[in-house]
Amino acid sequence: MTQTTIPTRTPPVAPVRRRGVCLVISAPSGAGKSTIANALRASEPQLLHSVSVTTRQPRPGESDGIHYHFRSMEEFTRMAEAGEMLEWATVFGRGYGTPRAPVEQALAEGRDMVFDIDWQGHRQIRAALPGDVISLFVLPPSIAELERRLHGRASDEADEIARRMQAARDEISHWNEFDHVIINSDLDQAIAEARAVLVAARLERHRQVGLADLVASFGV
Repeated sequence: MTQTTIPTRTPPVAPVRRRGVCLVISAPSGAGKSTIANALRASEPQLLHSVSVTTRQPRPGESDGIHYHFRSMEEFTRMAEAGEMLEWATVFGRGYGTPRAPVEQALAEGRDMVFDIDWQGHRQIRAALPGDVISLFVLPPSIAELERRLHGRASDEADEIARRMQAARDEISHWNEFDHVIINSDLDQAIAEARAVLVAARLERHRQVGLADLVASFGV
């Protein structure tokens, strides 16, 4: 009588889960960073927007906790000194910053966040979360095209445009601090390229928790 061998059941392997990504998009004013960030959010409902802390007064229609976390300068300073913000700055006497706790919670839950901030904010967030930040710098096709776009807004005086152009040159000088750079000569292509950066970041080996156990279960 032939004895039938019953295969040994392999114990189940815990599913691979993913740690979230902080996608930081920076660019000079007029290059399109906010448009690209908003397009990514619109196409991916799970891509979260960080609600910033500010010391300015709410504008008509703005709600605390939805548009901003409105705080006094004293509370803002306390939060900054206590390490409760990932990045912060004071601009024209008003404080702006990114609260740490909701970002860290989102990353732990495998949810992604996008930030459209300047190079200084990028430095601070990368220092605070070195393993979680993927950064993208958006360049205009030329400095002349950037100036044309700023004039096309028809909302700033000539001296304000000149100020923005100088600020743009300062911002652009930090392009090589970023992981990826795209040139926004065609908006649809720029959005597609930004999405490709996000997808690649999600697939990074170190971000996939439990991947090593899964591969070990293959017997290799």
